[in-house]
Amino acid sequence: MEKYKFVAEFELRSSPKVLFPYISTPSGLEQWFAEKVTILPDQIFDFEWDGDSHRAQLTGIRVNKSVHFEFLDTSEDNLDNNFVELKLEVSELTQTTFLRVVEYSSNKDTEEMEFIWNGFLESLKEIVGS
Repeated sequence: MEKYKFVAEFELRSSPKVLFPYISTPSGLEQWFAEKVTILPDQIFDFEWDGDSHRAQLTGIRVNKSVHFEFLDTSEDNLDNNFVELKLEVSELTQTTFLRVVEYSSNKDTEEMEFIWNGFLESLKEIVGS
């Protein structure tokens, strides 16, 4: 199955130090990204949306910078799994924090992806007061 990369940036009025727990911990992710998040052995995160469980391994983490989750068993041909990368970047010029989202999946509907991620980020902005 063909995969597509969706990339978007969202401005957040908060520091990376404040935002990082929201993108890297089960309790933080549960507040805006998924209905329920459980951490299993070997850095496996179990994300629940609409009653369905989706397991992802935390394959990359840089404190106060980024996380990379690779979803397990999403590859039809065993070549590449879906993944989500959440990266916090600060503009040196304006000192504004941005959350850069990279999602690699079989969903090629850009409008739907924008709608989904805008919804997620509106929830996160409400939580952090951005």
